[in-house]
Amino acid sequence: MTILRLFIAFLEVGAFAFGGGYAALPLIERVIVHRYEWLTMTEMTDVVAISQVTLGPIAINAATFVGMRVAGLPGAVIASFATVIPQAVLLFIIGRFFFREKRTATIDHAFNALRPGVAGLIGAATVSIFIASIFISKSPLIVDPVALIAFVVVFILRAKRINILPLVFLGAGIGVLGHLVEYLAGT
Repeated sequence: MTILRLFIAFLEVGAFAFGGGYAALPLIERVIVHRYEWLTMTEMTDVVAISQVTLGPIAINAATFVGMRVAGLPGAVIASFATVIPQAVLLFIIGRFFFREKRTATIDHAFNALRPGVAGLIGAATVSIFIASIFISKSPLIVDPVALIAFVVVFILRAKRINILPLVFLGAGIGVLGHLVEYLAGT
């Protein structure tokens, strides 16, 4: 039964996640964290962080991680496969029309209409991840100063068009160093 639930959950994610991995995050969060409670929001944030380090789309990496956690290797395979099925079918259908010599105005209008929605989904995912990353445990009043410093530094540097990979390591370095200082100060 767990394998079937994994398949259906990630089939839904694959079918309704438009705009790439970041745009899919609110849907993944709703299904994985809130509906099935397979992960906490903090764990979901960790999945996003791990997905940035590993190759592949966020949705597939999340599916593989959650599937492995919930049902082992068969769960990872089923969840990953279920995520890809709807998008592959849709890609074949859209690709047939999109790559014709004469594109239709309807397809162009559809893509133009999707862009603001995708931007909104990415924004919603950003807010959820920010909240889960900055606040200590579930308290909306206690801010982790190290996480906040890492966020501000990386955000400012990314706004200056600094390459993402060094920023990932910088953010991790700030986190490790800051929490090491806190640990040593507390002992």
